[in-house]
Parts: sequence; structure tokens; C-alpha cells
Amino acid sequence: MILEIAQLQVRAGQDAAFETAFAEAQCIISAMPGYLGHELQRCLERPGHYMLLVRWRTVEDHEIGFRQSAQYPQWRQRLHHFYDPFPTVLHYERIAGAGLAHG
Repeated sequence: MILEIAQLQVRAGQDAAFETAFAEAQCIISAMPGYLGHELQRCLERPGHYMLLVRWRTVEDHEIGFRQSAQYPQWRQRLHHFYDPFPTVLHYERIAGAGLAHG
């Protein structure tokens, strides 16, 4: 499993509109092959700051399967205009933690 992490800074005063748009757009990402789940977290200390966590089977499921899909332009149209600056997206793999199989 791969964890995609995107730190999202939403333009001032756009939080409610962003959250509404995300609630509508999440059906796009959740229908993608290789998608395993997601969370959108709102920061308590920084207004307009969110963390999007998406679990994918592989990096390719995100980078190719989702970003090159016919549905990605809809995702981009609904959400990308909220961000300033545009987010950096990185991928992580778990190396330690509860529930990790030993071997």
C-alpha cells in the first residue's frame, strides 16, 4: 500500500466552498482502480490548511491510473482553483507501526 499525502492551502474565505466541492468530488477518486481509501483532515492551528491522505495499491495507480484518467479533468476543475500555493504531493510507504507484519 502507498500513502499519498497532499498538504492543501485553501484560499482565504474559501474553506466552506472547498469542503462542499471536495464532498462532491470524492466520488471521482474513490471510483479509481487501485484506490483503497482516503481522508481529508482540517488543521486546527492554521486556517485554510488541509491534509489529504489517499491510500493506493501502487504509485502507478495514482500517477497513471488516476491522473491520466478521463475523470481527472473533472477533479481538477472542481478543486484546483481553491489552492494557493498549488500543493506538493508525495507518496509514502509504511516501514513501521501497529499492524505491520514482521518478516
